[in-house]
Amino acid sequence: MRKTTINLIIIIAVLCIFGCNKKENDQKTQSQHMDNIKVSNYGVTAKGDSIKKYTLTNKNGMKVEVINFGGIITSLTAPDRNGKYEDVVLGFTKPEGYFNGNPYYFGALIGRYGNRIANAKFTLEGKTYEIDKNDKPNSLHGGKEGFYTKFWNIEPVKDANFPTLKLTYTSADGEEGYPGKLFTTVLYTLTDDNSLEISYEATTDKSTVINLTQHSYFNLSGNFTKAVTDHELQINADKFLPVNETLIPTGEQKEVKGSPFDFTVSKPIGKDINSDDDQLKKGKGYDHNWILNGNGMRSIAKVYHPGSGRIMEVLTDEPGVQFYSGNFLDGKFDTKTGGKNEFRTGFCLETQHFPDSPNQSSFPSTELKPGQKYQTKTIYKFSVKK
Repeated sequence: MRKTTINLIIIIAVLCIFGCNKKENDQKTQSQHMDNIKVSNYGVTAKGDSIKKYTLTNKNGMKVEVINFGGIITSLTAPDRNGKYEDVVLGFTKPEGYFNGNPYYFGALIGRYGNRIANAKFTLEGKTYEIDKNDKPNSLHGGKEGFYTKFWNIEPVKDANFPTLKLTYTSADGEEGYPGKLFTTVLYTLTDDNSLEISYEATTDKSTVINLTQHSYFNLSGNFTKAVTDHELQINADKFLPVNETLIPTGEQKEVKGSPFDFTVSKPIGKDINSDDDQLKKGKGYDHNWILNGNGMRSIAKVYHPGSGRIMEVLTDEPGVQFYSGNFLDGKFDTKTGGKNEFRTGFCLETQHFPDSPNQSSFPSTELKPGQKYQTKTIYKFSVKK
């Protein structure tokens, strides 16, 4: 009996030691993650508002920089085949570029509705809502005062497994014409396998529509004066959405097979981009939504840059991705590597629901009602090919 009691005491002691050590290790790990998040002053707007920059660094030395204006990613580094880390997202050389309109939406969080809504209006539960008309007859990316122009509250997440930022923004009922008070949370997480994970959540107090996305432009060469037409792209989609003259989906879901829109097998972005194709002429290149194969979290696209060896894989649980080949970049602004942001020097892979879904009943719904929670996640994973 005495021996049993002694053994039990020993077991309890060992468990206590193990538990204490685990707690200490967990606390140490969390502390290390907090050490991998640095905060600095970034700039001041014309109105005198101070902007903060948050720099996340993983154990490999990969960095992501985010500012609290627009939730904008101003820099993201990734290694080439020689282990050299370089910035691979386009952006402005001076903070004022982001504050003064950010005409290309460089690096921004997009809401309430990513992409276009036809004629800047939609009907929901029998009521027609008119929203901001900022793209000729249409509304684009939430309007001229969309989420990319808002100040987001940012705080590091202390109990996360990897360096993580929590961004929150409350959009007032009627903002840019959208109904409902919308409470939005976005997590940026930089993992040790060189992945940037973006998790979105939102709730509303009134029925509304929502379609959040991230609008970073990528150039895996690390040289922002070079065109991205040599990047090799694969998209896991058998169909895409043709558009009209104002880039609104016609409602047709067209097979990509036999067309310039077939990226089911990896090919250079520039291979078919200048083909005599009506859809390419309307978009001045690729500016279309692909209907992704499969459901749930899965790999939906992969980009390879032969010169650097960099690979970017995109995973998401969204039904669509807008592939945009930088057709409206026009050389008006300096790049971070010198020179100008010229035609097709960056590409976007914006995971999302379909454009104009509120007006097209055959598309997956983007409605959000009180008591429901909007949740979606996208991962940009970087690796190299030797």
